[in-house]
Amino acid sequence: MPLAMSHFGAMLGVFLILWCGLTSAFGLYLQARCARYLDRGSSSFFALSQITYPNAAVVFDAAIAIKCFGVGVSYMIIIGDLMPGVAEAFGSADMGWPFLDDRKFWITAFFLLFIIPLSFPRRLDSLKYTSVVALLAIGYLIILVVYHFSVDELPNKGNIRVITWEGPVAALSSLPVVIFAYTCHQNMFSILNEIKDNSPGSIVAVIGTSIGTAASVYILVAITGYLTFGSDVKGNIVGMYPPSVASTIAKAAIVALVTFSIPLQIHPCRASIDAVLRWRPISSQRPQSVLSAASGSQPLLPSSSAPALVDSHGAPVVAMSELRFALITSGILALSYLTALNVSSLDRVLAYVGSTGSTAISFILPGLFYYKISDPDSIYHQRLSKEDDDVDLDADSDDDAGGGVLDRDDDDEPGLRGSVASLRSVRSGASAASSRSRSSRWRWRWRRKWRWDLEHLETGLLRRLSLCLSVYGVCVMCVCLVMNSVFAH
Repeated sequence: MPLAMSHFGAMLGVFLILWCGLTSAFGLYLQARCARYLDRGSSSFFALSQITYPNAAVVFDAAIAIKCFGVGVSYMIIIGDLMPGVAEAFGSADMGWPFLDDRKFWITAFFLLFIIPLSFPRRLDSLKYTSVVALLAIGYLIILVVYHFSVDELPNKGNIRVITWEGPVAALSSLPVVIFAYTCHQNMFSILNEIKDNSPGSIVAVIGTSIGTAASVYILVAITGYLTFGSDVKGNIVGMYPPSVASTIAKAAIVALVTFSIPLQIHPCRASIDAVLRWRPISSQRPQSVLSAASGSQPLLPSSSAPALVDSHGAPVVAMSELRFALITSGILALSYLTALNVSSLDRVLAYVGSTGSTAISFILPGLFYYKISDPDSIYHQRLSKEDDDVDLDADSDDDAGGGVLDRDDDDEPGLRGSVASLRSVRSGASAASSRSRSSRWRWRWRRKWRWDLEHLETGLLRRLSLCLSVYGVCVMCVCLVMNSVFAH
């Protein structure tokens, strides 16, 4: 982030961090809207591709695999960049072992001791506890960057751009790094499947809180880190701080964080590659499950009765033999290891990953999925619209009867229809409650005009915005790839 801000300048950098956060949040929101067309607990990229673009599922899985592979490689690069400094702080220079200063040695050591053993177990439940380590490491990193900004005074630091920028080539080459920082969309469907309160307001709160917190942290670290070193700042700012106990702890904490995070990237990468290898073109004739769903004889997807059809990362669950599991995992690990040894530029890896996988997962796929599945001619949209119309009809009937159900915050409860029916039978005369009816009707119209859960947004408007998001993602992908491949050095 500090390096990206050095290319953009302070003002434009802050604006782009906020803009990328807004577009990423909109992509997450579209995924949440798409999940409404599927049975509870069955949302996934795979499930959506089966009813929208079945023959393009291989492209979607390939995008997820590229993104996760790139993240794993970048984590190995971070290990190679930071561990020589940690070893030096512990007195490696006095030991007379020059290989302790070699980044390739540390990548190999962590690869053999930690990454390989943690990547082969099929279940990674124990790694969920490292989330605490992740939060502590991120919090410590923020404190470290802000601390050095407040106490360090570098006499020969680079120039600081506030309004101007370095140029279009350098700026657009760093844009994928900012996009990459917000890419969590491969996990969104898992959250939607597992969250207890899946109401629209709760989902919007989760998206707004997470993206808002991330944007605040990114702006804080970008500004303080950039002002500390100016235009001389590098991609890995932790490696630029002078040797000290504080910087050594920060380096060790980040190394531990990324080491335990690599298996979490290999898991969806392996599932996506397996899906790509198993993919076969689907004939133009619609699957029997879709035909049955269109006739209304069963839910949209049969996954509610068999939730094991997709795993926690949205990939199709197919019995993978031990040999196939070992070969795919070994291939991912070997290619990641070789790439990390031969590529030392962290910002370059993040730039290519952000240009391809991150833009596809964050912008292109959510926009295309929602635009396709919300088509007014789609049987899935017609069924969902009918259910929404039934709820609205019950709410309007209660409003005309002068009831107070709409004043409650839980007006979307399953028992709403029963409450409306009983209330209608008790309050047969509307004259006694005319004033209350007008008051509740005004509140209902206001909530339909603007609601914090964004339920006031019309499908037609969201379809147009989703198409714009996909086009925006394609443009960003093409421009950033050209900039990083042709013009950047």
